[in-house]
Amino acid sequence: MTAPATVSKNVLGAPLATCSSEPKTGFYRNGSCETGPDDHGTHVVCATMTKAFLDFTVSRGNDLVTPSPDFRFPGLKPGDRWCLCALRWREALVAGVAPPVRLECTHEKALEFVTLKDLEKHREAKPER
Repeated sequence: MTAPATVSKNVLGAPLATCSSEPKTGFYRNGSCETGPDDHGTHVVCATMTKAFLDFTVSRGNDLVTPSPDFRFPGLKPGDRWCLCALRWREALVAGVAPPVRLECTHEKALEFVTLKDLEKHREAKPER
């Protein structure tokens, strides 16, 4: 699987920025929330994991905590950034446990599932310098 050759856009209309290189995220495991025809889960929302979200997704049958080396999956902990399925993020939003997102790293395809307004409400605070 290789990422699409075109320049992907984020939800703000700018070029898509890298979500996380450590752990390496994305459907294509290139650090970016790029998507393509093989990405049936639409892994396009760059989110920073929280304990509440990780507990929630485990309760829904999607264990993002336990490592799975066969799938190049390290297991996640609070503070890690990861490209989430848009529908899982929306489900967490409805349940009140949506993790913060990085808009510059969230693919524009997310807007087919959630509103920019909802994403902006959950925008990750910029670190203080």
